[in-house]
Amino acid sequence: MDLQFIRDRISVLRIKKNVSEYRMSTDLGHSKSYIQSISSGRSVPSLGEFLYICEYLGVTPKEFFDEDIKEPQLVSKLYELTKNMSEKDLEVLISTAKRLNDR
Repeated sequence: MDLQFIRDRISVLRIKKNVSEYRMSTDLGHSKSYIQSISSGRSVPSLGEFLYICEYLGVTPKEFFDEDIKEPQLVSKLYELTKNMSEKDLEVLISTAKRLNDR
């Protein structure tokens, strides 16, 4: 994993969220070119800023770096929805997911 992966992943997740570089930069409290400078390779976010970026994009750092997760924002939403489900409901959800994966 390298810095190019981080830049690309931020861009992909930002686009999936349907937010411009300008808006994301200002929403995070930075100059309008902050995200563009990261995307272009001119700067790298600090660890603290990276965590804010993940929060803004709606993913955990683990989901951000997991290349096998194609839709990390949706996976994060699903996880949040399942946190308080009963064991029986979780089993139904798992069964449904298995069936859908077999298609």
